[in-house]
Amino acid sequence: MNAFDIYMAAAAVADEHGGHANDSVNSVFPPLDASTFASQLFWLFIFFGLLLFLLAKVLLPRLGGILEERSNRIADDLDSAARMQREAESAELAYEQSLKDARAKAHNVAETTRASINAEIEAEMKTSELEMAEHMEIAEAKIRKLREKALANVDGIAADTAKALVEKLFTGKITSAAAAKAVKAQN
Repeated sequence: MNAFDIYMAAAAVADEHGGHANDSVNSVFPPLDASTFASQLFWLFIFFGLLLFLLAKVLLPRLGGILEERSNRIADDLDSAARMQREAESAELAYEQSLKDARAKAHNVAETTRASINAEIEAEMKTSELEMAEHMEIAEAKIRKLREKALANVDGIAADTAKALVEKLFTGKITSAAAAKAVKAQN
């Protein structure tokens, strides 16, 4: 069923109930009817006046309050952000200063420790050198005694060796005193 069929059906129903179909065709669109302009303008002024009153007294003050509150909040947030930024910058400076102080203190501690360790090492080295010198003197004294003892025995050993060689090579016997005398003669 299309729109024309619906219109025709409505017209047929209107004809059956009193024939009002011809009145609606001849009438003008109500907002454009010149006979109703005065009442339309009256109601237009009433409703626009009421709307203007509501806007001026209710909606605009609320919107103004909201906008003012929002601008105050933004200003407060900007102020607190600037304050926090200044605090952060001062905290950063304080941190850098404390870090610099800590590095200087650590450097001083390291230098002090290094100097004290070097002093201890030098003292230990001197002590060790003195102990080594004492041990060397004791060892040299022992070596001198052993050398003197060994040298004292060298003549006896040489005499015994010479006696043994002469007896083996010449199949003769010689006395120990003669062998010692020959060794002393060679020195």
